[in-house]
Amino acid sequence: MADNGEAVPPPPPASRPLALVTGATGYIGGRLVPELLAAGYAVRALARTPEKLRDHPWAGRTEVLRGDVTDPGAVRIAMAGVDVAYYLVHALGSGRRFEETDRRAAQIFAREARAAGVSRIVYLGGLTPQGVPEADLSPHLRSRAEVGRILLASGVPTAVLRAAVIIGSGSASFEMLRYLTERLPVMVTPSWVRTRIQPVAVRDVLRALVGCAQLPDDVSRAFDLGGPDILSYRDMMQRYARVAALPERLILPVPMLTPRLSSLWIGLVTPVPPGIARPLAASLRYEVVCHEHDIAHYVPDPDPPGHPLAFDDALELALRRVRDAEVSTRWSNAAVPGAPSDPLPTDPDWAGGSLYTDRREQTVDASPEALWRVVEGIGGDNGWYSFPLLWAVRGWLDRLVGGVGLRRGRRDAGRLRVGDSLDFWRVEEVEPGHLLRLRAEMRLPGLAWLEMTVGRDALGRTRYRQRALFHPHGLTGHAYWWCVSPFHAAVFGGMARNIAAAAAAERDAPLVCCPGTLVTGDTP
Repeated sequence: MADNGEAVPPPPPASRPLALVTGATGYIGGRLVPELLAAGYAVRALARTPEKLRDHPWAGRTEVLRGDVTDPGAVRIAMAGVDVAYYLVHALGSGRRFEETDRRAAQIFAREARAAGVSRIVYLGGLTPQGVPEADLSPHLRSRAEVGRILLASGVPTAVLRAAVIIGSGSASFEMLRYLTERLPVMVTPSWVRTRIQPVAVRDVLRALVGCAQLPDDVSRAFDLGGPDILSYRDMMQRYARVAALPERLILPVPMLTPRLSSLWIGLVTPVPPGIARPLAASLRYEVVCHEHDIAHYVPDPDPPGHPLAFDDALELALRRVRDAEVSTRWSNAAVPGAPSDPLPTDPDWAGGSLYTDRREQTVDASPEALWRVVEGIGGDNGWYSFPLLWAVRGWLDRLVGGVGLRRGRRDAGRLRVGDSLDFWRVEEVEPGHLLRLRAEMRLPGLAWLEMTVGRDALGRTRYRQRALFHPHGLTGHAYWWCVSPFHAAVFGGMARNIAAAAAAERDAPLVCCPGTLVTGDTP
């Protein structure tokens, strides 16, 4: 027990150094954990919502603690016995005070790491332009630089890796590039498309992160991290088009698109919501090119020659992962700032206030296994089995008010795990073959869930049960429910009927994840 009475995790086996990973539910953290395990480290993950890590393939080999980096007590417990601590969190898009949140979290992390006797801190930050005063940088880049300084001043040997655009399947930068290029053969673009950038492949970022755990004790500094290519964003879009076998894009830069307008433009075309797109677009105004490659002295570039991975090779690898449904993490794995995170109330007589419910049931002329395949394959390209236009309009309305919209899609075309983003939902619970519960992350005057259950009735027939639940916030929430409830018979009733029809049509045949094979209207 700690002095404050809190439980301290047991130390790892003496033969295995212990690595603490914060941000394990995010894009980089979720990929770093298996790399560290493969390198022989014991891994402890600190997560606000540990349930999101439950279904990862490596979950059973990792110690997971619940906590937030802004909570000194949680960080203190997580640091016990740690050899190397990875700081992979930031408050990007969490509101106007995100710089203050980043500062406070970094100070707590630095202080507790030093107190616990941690041997090294490793931080992944952003590449900043040379010659630009920090006060003139975008808030996003300014905050990343400040966090790096705080950690370097901790008294713990620290490696600050500074990367610009990270290219990998599921990264926010890759998704922006992919959607902009694929959807717009002709583009009127902001002037920042001419800015020079040095992108880096995600595999090279992970290699450096793992390698930095073994840096000599007297090395405490920042390292620039980039690939071999220096390109403008315009070059990146044209090269993406070539790699993806698309016609050359016509790109017309104009000077009047401000970062705010740019973020709205990105939000309209890509799945990245304006709250995340805005700081990314603001950062693209600056030339971010590496001015040293000193990391290679300590973490050698891999053989064969040609590594770090070239930009075109990184694109080809990322596209292959997307096409083969082998995307292990996505930018949307991390919680959406401002999105609800309250779990579904389990008390049937919940005392938390009104809980509106829309229930639907269908007897299904198919096996439970066939029905479950349809349920687990819902969303993304497969759609929502009722009135695609209404779902699309709801997604557009959500984007207009700053929400995530309907275009985040799926990480995997056929399988879901807790914590996955699914269009404007988040997977809250999966019981394979039986239950899928989704929590809404759209902008709503309340909290909403959609629950789908597969089972058998008293006669042994396959039964599909569906519940939509809504907990209103204030009078506006109540008014919202009663305004949309007239559409429920069409939307939710049609959804239940069409899911049953799709399962009956499929029977026990293998799942084919193709939009053309699924019922998309209200009638089977």
